Amino acid sequence: MSAGLVEGDPAAQLDLRGISCPLNFIRTKLALERLAPGQTLQVDLDRGESQQQVTQGLESAGHCVACTDHPEHEGAVRLRVLCHGG
Repeated sequence: MSAGLVEGDPAAQLDLRGISCPLNFIRTKLALERLAPGQTLQVDLDRGESQQQVTQGLESAGHCVACTDHPEHEGAVRLRVLCHGG
């Protein structure tokens, strides 16, 4: 995983806590389509099914994903997604 994926400011941010699948995945994919290859998207999600489904979908689409605990909200995670551009 690239060190730049977890460091620095993301090009865009989404707060999708409380949004269920598949809508959170669709919103994430649409946000990535607006980014240039190599840019990073930050996505806040509920822990559990949302985290698993969105992460798997993004990785299968070729994006690099790093997941950490949300710094402010228990029960949530923060994804950093490196846009592959395809």
